[in-house]
Amino acid sequence: MNSSTFGPSAIATPANLITALRVALTPVIAVMVLSHGTTAVGAALWVFVSLTDGADGWLARRQGATRSGAFLDPLADKILVFGVLGAMVIKGETWGLPVLVMGGRELWMSWHRAKLSRRGISVPARPLGKAKTLFQMLAVMVLITPGLGVIRQPFSVTLIWMAVALALVSGFFYFLDGRRYKFA
Repeated sequence: MNSSTFGPSAIATPANLITALRVALTPVIAVMVLSHGTTAVGAALWVFVSLTDGADGWLARRQGATRSGAFLDPLADKILVFGVLGAMVIKGETWGLPVLVMGGRELWMSWHRAKLSRRGISVPARPLGKAKTLFQMLAVMVLITPGLGVIRQPFSVTLIWMAVALALVSGFFYFLDGRRYKFA
């Protein structure tokens, strides 16, 4: 298909279908974690769902990016990451504090983007924000994968705190961007 298959207002696109699949599978993974802890099936499903994030972006770039996809894709990432991290916190597999810090940053970013969008200003994803999402997904992958032995805890803690640092630093740069728009 060519790059203009779907216009910017399209909703029912293959990329959005993949995004919806990611959202639909999130509770499945969370329930698996809550019911059975870390399992090979849960880890494989996590890897599959994480990789679909790249697949929907690839499709969107080839078939035409949409406003709905630009909104739904990062929302799906948040639902996926925080749905499974929340289950891991409930199971006692990770600490709640970094999850709360990252969640607070996401709530602030949503408010910040909404405020700027009312003025017609779009806030595109920054590379640091994408790196934050990658570290969140890697941290969950380590947490959800059985059989890692003694490396699991220090490795997952390191990844989570790196994700927190990236969340805060990227949030600061988004804040600075917003101040530039305010005074421009």
